[in-house]
Amino acid sequence: MGYRIVVAGATGNVGREMLNILAERGFPVDEIAVLASRRSLGTEVSFGDKTLKTKDIEGFDFAGWDMALFAIGSDATKKYAPIAAAAGCVVIDNSSLYRYDPDVPLIVPEVNADAIEGYAKKNIIANPNCSTAQMVVALKPLHDRARIKRVVVSTYQSVSGSGKDGIDELWDQTKAVYNPTDEYERKVYPKQIAFNVIPHIDVFLEDGSTKEEWKMVAETKKIVDPSIKVTATCVRVPVFVGHSEALNVEFEDFLDEDEARDILREAPGVMVIDKREDGGYVTPVECVGDFATFISRIRQDSTIENGLNLWCVSDNLRMGAALNAVQIAETLGNRVLKKG
Repeated sequence: MGYRIVVAGATGNVGREMLNILAERGFPVDEIAVLASRRSLGTEVSFGDKTLKTKDIEGFDFAGWDMALFAIGSDATKKYAPIAAAAGCVVIDNSSLYRYDPDVPLIVPEVNADAIEGYAKKNIIANPNCSTAQMVVALKPLHDRARIKRVVVSTYQSVSGSGKDGIDELWDQTKAVYNPTDEYERKVYPKQIAFNVIPHIDVFLEDGSTKEEWKMVAETKKIVDPSIKVTATCVRVPVFVGHSEALNVEFEDFLDEDEARDILREAPGVMVIDKREDGGYVTPVECVGDFATFISRIRQDSTIENGLNLWCVSDNLRMGAALNAVQIAETLGNRVLKKG
């Protein structure tokens, strides 16, 4: 006996990845419904060797469905998630809407799977920001060993984090640079993204940080430990898929770089590629399509008492969004619903 699963936002980048990963991992599905907005009604999407047609999320009856994986943005989630939850369908939400709600668990299964029990308060589970997800997978095993005091993170985030429009804008601008007769209009980003970097993701807050930076701070505290201090600078770079992060971590206790490397090699969801030679590290191009969070450039920071530097790379569409949502579904099934 398997599950009756809904994927909402099935025509988007993350929704399609959710369907791919559900099929790849052999999630026990008895029945699946793919939902989209009315303008995408009838669009065909793939699920394993099947082709499915999307249904209109407006008016969809969630009663009798076990879980709904949402990838539809905060505005639509605000409307439809309570409807699904009230009908008894557990919502696993990829938007930012519920991440900071104390009654909604924010889950990265490799880090805080035990928090899944809190889903019953609202019948909703939140999926973290993709940049936070890969970072906490790397930080948690090190925190368990030496207790993290402070993290300084600089991100190098791909345009796929802005959805299809971000990918299209980078593609169009890149072509226009080489062919000046091509015209393009900036729609997604405030400055040219092709051959450029933009230190601005999401809206600016009163203290000068951006909301993306604030998300990484708040989510790390909720998922790992509220005592960890985090400061972030989030940057959009002209890469199609794959987020990268430079992490500077300060610990309460001394942690040798060799021991840190050994700890990370054994950590769930982590792959260490760390050779001190040309090409002995992972870049975004190499992580595309992979489930792992890759760690490279592990080295002592001699400027502080107990410090390490790390390079962290992951496919943001897979590990950072779709995979994490599917892993939440797997955890919910194994620990709570126990079907399949």
